[in-house]
Amino acid sequence: MDLSLSSSLSRNHAPLYLYKASSLPNSRYPTRPLSNFPNQDLKPRISLRKPLFLRHSNNPIRAQNPDQAIDDGFFIEDVPHLTNFLPNLPSYPNPLHRSPAYAIVKQTFVNPEDVVAEKIVVQKNSPRGVHFRRAGPRERVYFKSEEVRACIVTCGGLCPGINTVIREIVCGLNSMYGVDDILGIEGGYRGFYSKNTTQLTPKAVNDIHKRGGTFLQTSRGGHDTNKIVDNIQDRRINQVYIIGGDGTQKGAAAIYKEVEKRGLQVAVAGIPKTIDNDIAVIDKSFGFDTAVEEAQRAINAAHVEVESVENGVGIVKLMGRYSGFIAMFATLASRDVDCCLIPESPFYLEGQGGLFEFIEQRLKENGHMVIVLAEGAGQDYVAQSMHVVDEKDASGNMLLLDVGPWLTQKIKDHFTKIKRMPINLKYIDPTYMIRAIPSNASDNIYCTLLAQSAVHGAMAGYTGFTVGPVNSRHAYIPIARVTETTNTVKLTDRMWARLLASTNQPSFLQKNEAMQEKLDGKTSDVINNTEITS
Repeated sequence: MDLSLSSSLSRNHAPLYLYKASSLPNSRYPTRPLSNFPNQDLKPRISLRKPLFLRHSNNPIRAQNPDQAIDDGFFIEDVPHLTNFLPNLPSYPNPLHRSPAYAIVKQTFVNPEDVVAEKIVVQKNSPRGVHFRRAGPRERVYFKSEEVRACIVTCGGLCPGINTVIREIVCGLNSMYGVDDILGIEGGYRGFYSKNTTQLTPKAVNDIHKRGGTFLQTSRGGHDTNKIVDNIQDRRINQVYIIGGDGTQKGAAAIYKEVEKRGLQVAVAGIPKTIDNDIAVIDKSFGFDTAVEEAQRAINAAHVEVESVENGVGIVKLMGRYSGFIAMFATLASRDVDCCLIPESPFYLEGQGGLFEFIEQRLKENGHMVIVLAEGAGQDYVAQSMHVVDEKDASGNMLLLDVGPWLTQKIKDHFTKIKRMPINLKYIDPTYMIRAIPSNASDNIYCTLLAQSAVHGAMAGYTGFTVGPVNSRHAYIPIARVTETTNTVKLTDRMWARLLASTNQPSFLQKNEAMQEKLDGKTSDVINNTEITS
């Protein structure tokens, strides 16, 4: 939606009044003053049939037709634009209008009025809710192609698809906008001031999407905002593409703030990365589909092993530090899993309704079982058992205890020493194998869309934003929205119910008050009032 306003609106439009909104429901961000919105060179358009809410500056401002009596609760959480702090920045026609490839497209440029709804399911009279700017090419850009010097950096852990994103940023800048000057920052954030850069060309990155890992190398930590922005200034970089997870995106936000403070014409674009799929707002993170698909190999191997012996128990540990999405989706896709343990759903071992009882029952019924275990599951339980102190890595993430070997040993000890029941236990940990592989076809396409959306946004002058699909439509999202919280499996959602129906596992919560305290009251009540039998 073109949110720019002008003192001269069409004579056919009703008068438009601006006033401060004293309170906005669920307001997280202030709004940008309406007069500073981009697309000022376009004919100002604003719907007067619906009230318009925005969030992005110190004083939320609402534009509303005084004749409109109904407030439909329409909000836009907008992203910063270079014209916020460089109001006289000139704009230029988008080079895409000369592209033979895009000549066949019915609408080459995204309508400036297009927004994407955060909440797609609404009731008839409910508020329309929060919306984001739709991603895509704009009719006007704020960089001359020959003056662009872009850089790309990758930070944090590995994930399938990083090289595809790098490749498509380079190829997108070059083929769509004619940009030739693209630098690769080696070794993560600290590479800005401690390592040399590498020149990136379409030829140099031509086949990197076929490899796992990151072509530019990566690291954790090492973020020094002032040093990084000093380097950006010294190298005359004016577009920065940052690929990384939660901590990396927070660093990107800090870089944008410093760039704004110094008044530099530098667009900062984030591409969110985490194999765990725990980034908020967006539908899913890249690499997730590949991870779920590859996890099937490990689960299938465990199933073959335990099916071939008497009382076989297979344990497969998958990634999932705080969110159990990989474990949950891999379990649902496999249908060979008897029990899935994730960080969001605490479990206990002994007593009625515990894991030991369930394993014994399943072995008596089927003669074998497979357990899928997310790496973040049962961490408090393991810590109590091992008497360890919390430690953190260079990115500030809590170092996890290795729950796989711990659980394996606990099961062995229980059945051999206490139950006197011989079992054949197989433990498989494919985590580093999974995250090191190239992305599959689905993720390759997804990574291409992410990269191109970031390029379009930076060229259009947006900054301090991240990209991702919201309800299957790519959008520009304020970085703070994807870093303020972690996306986790909701134990009261239908997807977890589908898993419980598939595995027929117990909730492990019904008679364990200590574990229930870790859940919110509503979730505990729902679980305890639902009978799930094995």
